[in-house]
Amino acid sequence: MINMKKSLSSLLYRFIKFWVRLFYPVTDVIGTDNLPDGPAVIVSNHAKMNAPIACELYFPGIHYTWVAGEMTILNEVPDYSYRDFWSYKPGYIKWFYRIISYVIAPLSVCIFNNANCIGVFHDTRIMTTFRKSVDRLLDGARIIILPEHDVPHNNIVCEFQDRFIDIARMYYRRTGEALSFVPMYTAPALRSMHIGAPVTFDPASPIREERQRISEYLMDEITRIAMDLPEHTVVPYPNIPRSQYPSNRTQ
Repeated sequence: MINMKKSLSSLLYRFIKFWVRLFYPVTDVIGTDNLPDGPAVIVSNHAKMNAPIACELYFPGIHYTWVAGEMTILNEVPDYSYRDFWSYKPGYIKWFYRIISYVIAPLSVCIFNNANCIGVFHDTRIMTTFRKSVDRLLDGARIIILPEHDVPHNNIVCEFQDRFIDIARMYYRRTGEALSFVPMYTAPALRSMHIGAPVTFDPASPIREERQRISEYLMDEITRIAMDLPEHTVVPYPNIPRSQYPSNRTQ
């Protein structure tokens, strides 16, 4: 029975992915020459759901994307999705989105447990996230992380949560090798993802300094990439009306 449920879930996921690929714009990946050989962590702006979708469909090679762990667990999807996606909605319509948060729960579990994803939690389960990530890196895969949170930084990105950089410390302890973090700007308006020059973890430096150094470099480099592109609308991390989306030329 369990195997049958898994098979049906996998079949449904493949069906969904087929239709998403059919209708989602083909996205070019530019700057692949900046990718290090072998394992690396790719760090992108979130661009709503655009970065996760575009990475799943078009990012080259074997890769796993960090996703909110709550979206992989049936009884945790409703509270998380309502709080993260729709809590800003006007009071008179919130009841509708509360219902939607329950409706999407089975679909969310199907998608995120069949796609190449690693669930991220902000409690003691985070160590499972790190261990799975390092295991995938040791297998030769790349990890894609979208670390923005709802704190403004500039018109391109929000501030990064920086604890993901601790993966490099764990990876170094397992392998004796320094892990690289690669900035990537996802530009849905241009139907493209742009990969920048990597930065490498320094195991000799205190982890707190490395978190700050690497996260600041990544935010600055993603911003630079975006600013160097032709004028376009930036899809921001916060859930704001489309009419308020900034331009990459906004100051």
